Amino acid sequence: MIFHITSRTAWDEAQKRGDYRAEGFAKEGFIHCSTLAQVLPVANNFYKGQSDLILLEIEPTLLSAPLKWEPPTGGTPPPGVAEGDMFPHIYGPINLDAVIRVVEIISKPDGAFELAAS
Repeated sequence: MIFHITSRTAWDEAQKRGDYRAEGFAKEGFIHCSTLAQVLPVANNFYKGQSDLILLEIEPTLLSAPLKWEPPTGGTPPPGVAEGDMFPHIYGPINLDAVIRVVEIISKPDGAFELAAS
């Protein structure tokens, strides 16, 4: 499985539109994703202090867009991710049937995150 952090609002809009496109997709040409081990370091580095976040669990074999494993954007992984770790990038919109589960990301009092129990 691979994972993508987004807002509840963006996910609701995707369900109305019929596919999911991350905010930076038009500019970067791909959608940033993570492995499970990378999720919390990425969330804490890039989304700290935000609320209303969810995690899309994606089954790669169901994607209609190409998936590539690449070095982190900028070349340096966020704190908590090992040097040399590759990140999954989806080069197209995410078809909704590839999202097999949605999990709430809980913001703790210090602004860091944890995943809701499922």
